[in-house]
Amino acid sequence: MTDQDPTRPTDHDSPWKDALESYFEEFTQLLFPAIHAGVDWSRGYTPMDKELQQITADAESGRRHADKLMKVQARDGAETWVLIHVEVQGEPEDAFAERMYTYQYRLRDRYGIDVVSLAVLADTRSSFRPMCYRYARWGCELSFTFPTAKLIDWEERWPELEASENVFALVVMAQIKAKRLRQGASRKDTKVALIRLLYERGYHRREIMRLFHIIDWMIQLPRELEPEFVQAVHAIQEERHMPYVNTIERLAIEQGIKQGLEQGLEQGLERGLEQGLERGLERGLERGRHEGVEGTLRKLITLKFGDLPAWADKRLASATDAQLDEWVLLILSADSLDTLLVEPPHG
Repeated sequence: MTDQDPTRPTDHDSPWKDALESYFEEFTQLLFPAIHAGVDWSRGYTPMDKELQQITADAESGRRHADKLMKVQARDGAETWVLIHVEVQGEPEDAFAERMYTYQYRLRDRYGIDVVSLAVLADTRSSFRPMCYRYARWGCELSFTFPTAKLIDWEERWPELEASENVFALVVMAQIKAKRLRQGASRKDTKVALIRLLYERGYHRREIMRLFHIIDWMIQLPRELEPEFVQAVHAIQEERHMPYVNTIERLAIEQGIKQGLEQGLEQGLERGLEQGLERGLERGLERGRHEGVEGTLRKLITLKFGDLPAWADKRLASATDAQLDEWVLLILSADSLDTLLVEPPHG
């Protein structure tokens, strides 16, 4: 039995980047309190992913880490960009400190302002704790030090994480358990416990959806255990009278697509046989599949966003097969009906 769903990416790039962008203030407050104290959070923060990509364009492909660059305002009035380099897969790397320095000097050279580099180590090797990069030859010496947070250090402070009102504590707990637990049943029980804690905190639906997404991607389950997880989340939802999201929706989509295709095939065969022509059979199959996928998508939209407005109903009714297939996949990550059914560009 595998620990993860083979149809989904195994790295944690997506949930970590989402977590850092959505909860950057909470992230620094929990893991880097001294940094948090120096930032003027009333001015907000600005993600600078494109600028970071220009700096790291020649980095080795497939590297198991997530990088975020944020522009913040310091309390003393000086603008400071904060580079967050997160080793989300938790694999120790000899060149880690050197790469941190490389990104540091590239950013400093390009933009000419202060750069603060932070490292979060999500691996389970207690001895892997890079905090500086040093180089010296013939009297020329360089020393670069950066703050580091080792997530497994929080295992001894687990009750503190559970009691914390900081939303990023849930992210840290999910990441630690994702690395520590290998047995499917243990992962499932832990995942349910974290989801229950998420619901008990009484967040708004949008917050629940975002955090559910992060936890769901960090702690993946063998496919055969997901129905049990779904049932457990249903029970929590009924108990708390709150919505359930993500893994439930993903399973519903998979089941809905299958049922829709089966229904479409059956309807197509019936229409084709009635017409008694090969061309009629082909058209019937296509139309039946189209109606099946459209019906499934309508149900999923209602489940996630509520009643279907008139403009959305019109868009679905006039959609092509390709559009319907794309929307069925995009509904997993769509934050609103507007972003899901966005008008395609003209030209």
